[in-house]
Amino acid sequence: MSFRIGLIVNPLAGLGGSVALKGSDNIAKEALAKGAQPQANKRCLAALQPLLELDVELFTYAGDMGEQCALEAGIKHQVIGAAKQHPSDYTDTMNAALQLATLGVDVIMFAGGDGTARDMLTALESIDSQVPVVGIPAGVKIHSAVYGINPKAAGQVVAKLITGQLVSLRSHEVRDIDEQAFRQGQVKARYFGELLVPEEHQYMQATKSSSGKEDEQLVLLDIADWVVENMADDVRYIMGSGSTVAAIMERLGLANTLLGVDVVENGELIAADATAEQLMQLTQGQHCEMYITLIGGQGHIFGRGNQQLSPALIRRLGMHNIHVVATKTKLNALHGKPLLVDTGDGELDDALTGVVPVLCGYN
Repeated sequence: MSFRIGLIVNPLAGLGGSVALKGSDNIAKEALAKGAQPQANKRCLAALQPLLELDVELFTYAGDMGEQCALEAGIKHQVIGAAKQHPSDYTDTMNAALQLATLGVDVIMFAGGDGTARDMLTALESIDSQVPVVGIPAGVKIHSAVYGINPKAAGQVVAKLITGQLVSLRSHEVRDIDEQAFRQGQVKARYFGELLVPEEHQYMQATKSSSGKEDEQLVLLDIADWVVENMADDVRYIMGSGSTVAAIMERLGLANTLLGVDVVENGELIAADATAEQLMQLTQGQHCEMYITLIGGQGHIFGRGNQQLSPALIRRLGMHNIHVVATKTKLNALHGKPLLVDTGDGELDDALTGVVPVLCGYN
């Protein structure tokens, strides 16, 4: 008997990331008007690749909620319903989750962000379902611990379940933030509940942790001093999001977009909260470097909240011009887990594999 997989795609997930809108909740029209391109089905397709040679059957919703991805992957599937509106919204996600759980699938894969995880939680809790789920990361902000570290890893976890490898199931947190506050530079994360997910640390991400900024203030100042002292004239510096990079901007005496991407040249702010398109324009024909940090507790440096740093931009700069900064405390909190990248481009993710230096103090 085939392994039965439920598949749900939130086609609008992550839509606001590349255009610096910090999320996708209630801003789909604005994001599309700014030129954002839907990526959720592309990321879903990457998650299905590890399953292509296995005996599986997908159950999904019509069109861009899953059917489109199943057809492109060439996986046997059944359409069990359709969205009641277009584009689909959270009610369609919840209806699909309810139908799949009632159908008795072995696992539900869903592509989205923290908002989608909340919708899954609400639906499954309403019928007290314990069907395991695996999130395919497609959103902008992903604080919840129910997602693979990247789409391919999400598929690999499910492949382990299918082939009978030893994978534990455990409840993990669903968290989400207030996007309106997020767009104002404030992180207000909240715990909403737990979903049953495969516990496979190599493939599944941890819950995002706080940075411990106050405890590490002196270290942040040391990092900032070293970076500022070594900034060269006529180089455009792309300053990533997060409190570590914010310390560098503070040392420069410049306004900072804590949860966005800024561009600095010759000690002046030349672009604030830049979009992916703007960053490509600003780096054309210029000598550019980038400073980024990692998400505390998870280890992601690309693909979580900084989709403005597009694969094209990363390729243009090259890793020799991309500098990772973090305190030792932040690194130690990973407990030996690696830094992670989830750029949306599998070939680039593979190319970025290897050892990178991390600046964690003065010199």
